[in-house]
Amino acid sequence: MATLNDWKTAGRIAAEVLQYGKTLIKKGVLLKEVADKIESKIREKGAIPAFPVNISVNELAAHYTPEPNDKSVFGDDLVKLDVGVCYNGAIGDTATTVDLSGRHAEMIKAVEEALENAIKIIKPGLQLKKIGKVIEDTIKKHGFVPVSNLSGHGLGEYSIHTKFSIPNVDNGDERILEKGDYIAIEPFATTGDGKVIEGSRAEIFSLSNPKPVRNDTARAILKQMQPYKTLPVATRYFNFPKFKIDLALREMDHLGVVQLYPILIERAKKPVAQAEHSVYVDDEPIVLTRVS
Repeated sequence: MATLNDWKTAGRIAAEVLQYGKTLIKKGVLLKEVADKIESKIREKGAIPAFPVNISVNELAAHYTPEPNDKSVFGDDLVKLDVGVCYNGAIGDTATTVDLSGRHAEMIKAVEEALENAIKIIKPGLQLKKIGKVIEDTIKKHGFVPVSNLSGHGLGEYSIHTKFSIPNVDNGDERILEKGDYIAIEPFATTGDGKVIEGSRAEIFSLSNPKPVRNDTARAILKQMQPYKTLPVATRYFNFPKFKIDLALREMDHLGVVQLYPILIERAKKPVAQAEHSVYVDDEPIVLTRVS
């Protein structure tokens, strides 16, 4: 069982890797190059990715990770960098937004301030809706729209989404935080509708219901996924032709063996900013992913 020290270690590595990743995001650089370097750095530090690094630009809010032969490069983009680290089962999940366009400083300030305001009120017994209200009020104060159908989440051993969601608006959820909970607080803001929809692409997937499969590539992928348990992985983790991976994924999805994570897109196609920290709930909350 992971100890609090394991969670602190996972958080520290995530924070360090996020700062490293920020230095790599420059115009003209391949997104895949950045993703590969970040995940290599996680492994160098003795951990594994808790999920494939998300590098979602502009109206793409989440779940974009480069495909195996991705040739996309950074331009005048608003870049959400979301990094997850797993250390002995403990999870560190943190995100930031990098503005290569120079046009979105205020929106980044809105999500960062919303995150800090939410952290200030964290304590055992706090209703979830109150976290959402603080985030919603802060983002609206800056003149932006919170993304209401994206949320933070509980964290568990080898699990990046557990127990409950941490809302970004006052959704009326009266469930409470308990001492010892691990959570990720994750405000998103936009100039658009404040809703995300699923795109057609999914380069991220996780094991949900192991069962025999007929496809040879699918069997090989499932075997290689074992160290990740139920943590999400990316198609670029596997050294097979992309068409074979896609065929294998279709079979595994049809059988319910894997869960797919499609790219999430702001409904009005407007830019989105994000900030995130992982927090241990105590009388004095511990921000696990804060750079010391």
